Amino acid sequence: MALVGAMIGASAGGWINDAYGRKKATLLADIIFALGSVVMAAAPDPYILILGRLLVGLGVGIASVTAPVYIAEASPSEIRGGLVGMNVLMITGGQFLSYLVNLAFTEVPGTWRWMLGVAGVPAVIQFALMLCMPESPRWLFMKDRKTEAISVLTKIYDVYRLEDEVEYLNSQLEEERQKKRDVRYLDVFRRKEIRLAFLAGAGLQAFQQFTGINTVMYYSPTIVQMAGFKSNQLALLLSLIVAAMNAAGSVLGIYLIDHAGRRKLALSSLAGVIVSLLILSGAFLFGSSDSTGGLSGWFAVIGLALYIAFFSPGMGPVPWTVNSEIYPEAYRGICGGMSATVNWVSNLIVAQSFLSIADALGTGPTFLILAGIAVIAFVFVSCFVPETKGLTFEEVENIWKERAWGNGSNTQSLLEQRNES
Repeated sequence: MALVGAMIGASAGGWINDAYGRKKATLLADIIFALGSVVMAAAPDPYILILGRLLVGLGVGIASVTAPVYIAEASPSEIRGGLVGMNVLMITGGQFLSYLVNLAFTEVPGTWRWMLGVAGVPAVIQFALMLCMPESPRWLFMKDRKTEAISVLTKIYDVYRLEDEVEYLNSQLEEERQKKRDVRYLDVFRRKEIRLAFLAGAGLQAFQQFTGINTVMYYSPTIVQMAGFKSNQLALLLSLIVAAMNAAGSVLGIYLIDHAGRRKLALSSLAGVIVSLLILSGAFLFGSSDSTGGLSGWFAVIGLALYIAFFSPGMGPVPWTVNSEIYPEAYRGICGGMSATVNWVSNLIVAQSFLSIADALGTGPTFLILAGIAVIAFVFVSCFVPETKGLTFEEVENIWKERAWGNGSNTQSLLEQRNES
């Protein structure tokens, strides 16, 4: 139900972002998240608990759309990838901390109520701090609140860079005025260059999930036990190590994403994911699940660790970073929301189907299927995802125009071609 809530929150989050701004969307997510945590902690029966999970999911969904866009719009292009990657680090670091916090609460009366209720604390802290933060300067400009926008931009850029940014935002505002209409969901598919951008963004989000990352994170204790380590304590300890590696990999990703580039990092990450999934598959195919941590069991744990080591610096931050920078200003909120919804839907499908498929086909063949999906993802990134490292939003927009209409296209000719089609 948390994933269902996240799907709904993400799909609505794009519209909320465009209508009310990134700051208000974040504050709303914090309120919903804190409310959901209180409902879960105080739940008198399972149905109220499920309602609390739905509320928490709504908050997570809205935040998952808002945070990358807000960070990207307030970041200089040369460090934009690293700063959006920092958001992924906060997520993976939060997962690691949640393991430690929950481990501590196992010794406290009312264990699960504390575990679920304490989740409201970060939301309250973020709400208080977010009140001190400015709105996205790009959103302010698009709402014709230029004075406020320039005030924010002066805190980000020096005077020479500031002039360029203001000039670009003025041109964007003028372009939006000429359209004189609100962006609708169907417009994403009507304009060829936006359609291509959404294909790349949504495809990355889907493959992030279908290559199995949240399966590994949700079920790492189960996978470790499937590998033959029957002790609950050992399984949890190994899972804690997996979560720590996930957070550490995110730190590496922050550096690499603005140095190696988004596309190269994604391809390298997927190549390693393919190899590690093959190791995992082999460990389960050729090992005995009845063993108590034999050679095959250790191979499974090594495969699990390698999977995280390759995934977290690349396919962890790249989809969110790319989606925060590949859409034109008018489409950024709505396309970001749609692609985040694709992520949560894919997450739900994989999370709900993994154990059933593993039970029906076996764990080894299941990981082999994930490896096959990772191969398809590698081909997809090679064909459809451009490099956006160090580019301004305007330069990224021009990439899609060139892919859609050929070199030398300008905005006016694009409008004419659309009218003819």
